[in-house]
Amino acid sequence: MDGILKSILFILSENSYRIAEKTPKGVRMKRWLYVIAALLLGLTVLYACTELKRSKPILPLNEYEKMIAGRLDAEYVGTETCLSACHAHDAIKAAFDASTMGAQLRRESGLPLVDCESCHGPGSLAIKDITRELVEENNKKGIRTECNYKTLIDINSLPAIAKSLICLKCHTGNATFNLHEWNAGIHAVNDVSCSDCHRIHEGPDLKVRPKDTATMCFKCHQDIMAYYKMPSHHPVPEGKVYCTDCHNPHGTTSEKLLKKPTVKEVCTRCHGEKEGPFLYEHADLTEDCLNCHTPHGSPNNNLLVVREPFLCLQCHQSHRINTATGEPKSIALKGFFFTRCTNCHSQIHGTDIPSPGGTGRFIQ
Repeated sequence: MDGILKSILFILSENSYRIAEKTPKGVRMKRWLYVIAALLLGLTVLYACTELKRSKPILPLNEYEKMIAGRLDAEYVGTETCLSACHAHDAIKAAFDASTMGAQLRRESGLPLVDCESCHGPGSLAIKDITRELVEENNKKGIRTECNYKTLIDINSLPAIAKSLICLKCHTGNATFNLHEWNAGIHAVNDVSCSDCHRIHEGPDLKVRPKDTATMCFKCHQDIMAYYKMPSHHPVPEGKVYCTDCHNPHGTTSEKLLKKPTVKEVCTRCHGEKEGPFLYEHADLTEDCLNCHTPHGSPNNNLLVVREPFLCLQCHQSHRINTATGEPKSIALKGFFFTRCTNCHSQIHGTDIPSPGGTGRFIQ
């Protein structure tokens, strides 16, 4: 399909357009070509959307809500029942007691703010045949009492959207989470759920510790992990910089989950001396640091996408300087490959100091 579309568009844009210019009815023919091109573009978009829907079915929100409603014929029995009946001696009870959910109590009742059934659904059917006597007898025998877990919500088998909806019943908006940004973010679009990063039954704090973010992120982003093996890289593996210093995993309205609207705003949070404004600014650098740098890692010094002087030569012509007069000399290749532009142009990001000619050449 893609090949056919490309062929048609090539024919329209090259051959037919040239013919149209040479015919008396060229103007009319051009209009038809634009109409045909627009129709082809519409068909391409429709085809792409159809393929996306086929590969990733999208259900109405209420269908996902039904998945996490639990059994309608069951009743709530309370967290204490769950912990005393089946989870009295396992790690889940200790983790819950130490968690923010177990520690935060309701003022009016003194019960946990969030309990087991908030996520797993009502549990009366799960413990229907379990009595206190049975639990005590099994404890004496060293046997673990198990409930009928099939009557509970099988969280592990839920699609990512449904898993996240369980959490979003409470976490719809706070200082670190915005529902609209999450829905627009690349994680939500690619079926990443809250429980892929947060371990609900582990530790007193469900938040991921900053020093653990790299290990967690690299489980999926292995292509990014490879950059940190390169000689020049941000010190993420060393624990001095964290993925979350630049990215917001819960989603943002900017590209690549950046914490700021532009790349430069993210970079200058740490590299403030490069922010400016300067009297003489390097034009490309005022827009995007990625014109020269790759943020995760590079084989070149200073995270450069290409080493000096070849990076500069992508935009500038080479020259040699008469150090006595400051005037350019004729181009000489001798020693060129061992010369760095920043040996002279040390203030490459911008400067307030004019050059002898009255223009800023980023020379200190």
